[in-house]
Amino acid sequence: MKKASIILSSALLLGLLAGCGSDNETNSTNSAQPANNTSAANETNAGANNAAAEQGKYQDGVYFAQGEVDANSGWQSYVTLTVSGGKITEAKWNALSEKAPVDKVTYSKEGKYGMKAGGASSEWHEQAEKVEQYLIEKQDPKAITLGDDGKTDAIAGVSVHVSEFFNLADQALNAGPVEVGPYKDGTYHAEGASFDEHSGWKDTVDVVVAAGKIVKVNFSGVNDKGEDKKQYSIDGKYGMKAGGAQAEWHEEVAKAEAYLIEKQDPAAVTFNDEGKTDAIAGATITLQPHFELVSQALEQAK
Repeated sequence: MKKASIILSSALLLGLLAGCGSDNETNSTNSAQPANNTSAANETNAGANNAAAEQGKYQDGVYFAQGEVDANSGWQSYVTLTVSGGKITEAKWNALSEKAPVDKVTYSKEGKYGMKAGGASSEWHEQAEKVEQYLIEKQDPKAITLGDDGKTDAIAGVSVHVSEFFNLADQALNAGPVEVGPYKDGTYHAEGASFDEHSGWKDTVDVVVAAGKIVKVNFSGVNDKGEDKKQYSIDGKYGMKAGGAQAEWHEEVAKAEAYLIEKQDPAAVTFNDEGKTDAIAGATITLQPHFELVSQALEQAK
């Protein structure tokens, strides 16, 4: 009878362990890496990292995942995690938007996101910090209860939707460490020394870096009235197409911004005596001053 009991207990235990393994499988979507990372490297790291996670340890390194653009808000979330000594030591939640020249944390710190103005008890970046700290404390993105609306009651003072953060953190950890770029994470700004005597605009650039790589570039400018050049063009006031051009100013700089994100190096473009380049299809405007400002901005990221 004792032998029979032992055999039956062992069978039940094996069945339970098998069930737990099945429940822990990840079916997350919204995968992305900073520019120049390869999916092959992620696949190589995924198996070893999953085994480490089951032991309560993660492989040391930097992890990154980026979601899709939210159809309602226009923001695209991304998560950067740092693991040292097998534990998550740093967690960063942020987002990008075509409507904002900088990242979401910076936008919130500048008072432009306006959650408190809308009645919230704290701004978005303040709530994001609490969410990040919760993950560092728990060490497991699945160790949280989420409502159907993507919110949680588990973190005091947090009223924003947090599901995307935890989903992306889980996705990043399962994918494995990424290759980190040469720059320090952050948002960097540079602008011309003065207003152009002919156009009246002073060039500006903002560069966002995550996992060491450029994930967003914003080329714009400002005039003596404080108007933003990109928005001025979007509003139809710059009038390049009316003057015979094939595209408006903001449409051409969008191509240059995308090119820079792809190349990751502002020095990878050559310009003629007019400050123009043939390297970027569809960009006929003078771009050299903006690329030089990007180099200047990235000096702060070294």
